[in-house]
Amino acid sequence: SKSATSKLSSLFWHGGSVYDAWFSCASNQVAQVLLTLPYSFSQLGMVSGIIFQLFYGLMGSWTAYLISVLYVEYRTRKEREKVDFRNHVIQWFEVLDGLLGKHWRNLGLFFNCTFLLFGSVIQLIACASNIYYINDNLDKRTWTYIFGACCATTVFIPSFHNYRIWSFLGLLMTTYTAWYMTIASLMHGQVDGVKHSGPAKLVLYFTGATNILYTFGGHAVTVEIMHAMWKPQKFKMIYLIATLYVLTLTLPSASAVYWAFGDLLLTHSNALSLLPRTGFRDTAVILMLIHQFITFGFACTPLYFVWEKFIGVHETKSLFKRALARLPVVIPIWFLAIIFPFFGPINSTVGSLLVSFTVYIIPALAHMITFAPAPARENAVERPPSMLGGWVGLYSMNVFVVVWVLVVGFGLGGWASMLNFIHQINTFGLFAKCYQCPPHNKASIKLN
Repeated sequence: SKSATSKLSSLFWHGGSVYDAWFSCASNQVAQVLLTLPYSFSQLGMVSGIIFQLFYGLMGSWTAYLISVLYVEYRTRKEREKVDFRNHVIQWFEVLDGLLGKHWRNLGLFFNCTFLLFGSVIQLIACASNIYYINDNLDKRTWTYIFGACCATTVFIPSFHNYRIWSFLGLLMTTYTAWYMTIASLMHGQVDGVKHSGPAKLVLYFTGATNILYTFGGHAVTVEIMHAMWKPQKFKMIYLIATLYVLTLTLPSASAVYWAFGDLLLTHSNALSLLPRTGFRDTAVILMLIHQFITFGFACTPLYFVWEKFIGVHETKSLFKRALARLPVVIPIWFLAIIFPFFGPINSTVGSLLVSFTVYIIPALAHMITFAPAPARENAVERPPSMLGGWVGLYSMNVFVVVWVLVVGFGLGGWASMLNFIHQINTFGLFAKCYQCPPHNKASIKLN
């Protein structure tokens, strides 16, 4: 009996292989943003939408590689000093602290925690937005209350070791939803008088570009996923392969939905709101709801770890004590989701102001500064691939990433996203009861 229980636990619960890491990266990367990419295409136009997806997909894979190199460097140095990590999860801010000092630690802690906080907020907003298309008897704000309580149960999942079955199922769910959106849009055909006017305004153009920057910036949890691996050194190519798979989902679905509905997407940031209600669409909605619960856990777990370390319960073996200690983390997330229920625009705002630094600028700068001294380069655990031109090629890539994201992602993207976000507040108000909902009587006729 114990042997059977152990085997089942190992099969569904305790994951640390290369495959577990790949499922975690791929499942976490696409999430609810899959439903907003057609909206981004309506802002960018078809050609720019495809180019930005490919470009930011490669850039995101590059900075994930940099984070993995810094993690291995930090862990190797600490293990040489006989530091034991058996009951301690290494996090990004600790890597920065060990390699570059407390100022970098504080910078990493601020951006990473704020990004993960709003990443969790976005999952709650997405849950309410999706369920409304199946049951509009309750408004989206009420659904946010309900799903906030449901997502609070993630406090009982100890670490990324325990997401094996969830990561696997999550990827199946997004795969189904992506191909449903593609096939349903092609079968539906183009709506009467369809227009594809994007890009029409600079504000919309850079808002859409920043949403795609956010799409491929899901590796704020890279260090935690690596730490859950039995052999973290094997992580290097995992994120790139995960990104390539994600592109097979995002490119066809976003292109097909934009082709079918065109400019209608400018006022429908959730693509599911335009597709006709069928059993297939309802299945997609339900699967995405479950997936958003999983992604909420992915985004919130690092915040749980930070909070546990702050109050001194991180290394306790009592699951119940840790779960109880984690509950205060969920409350501000719940509250923010009710204040800013702007599905779509909030993705771009978070992307420009937080993802740009957390995922792109800080890792590139940290890598350059860590290996700036000649002895650090000579004794590096992971050396740059020769096909990139060694250290010179690596530094050139990093400088390009920092400059591009600072100017285009944070500068122009921040300007455009904030204008769009302020416009949503002025139009719908804070604590909007039902963001982008049609009049209830029309909705009922349409859905029934």
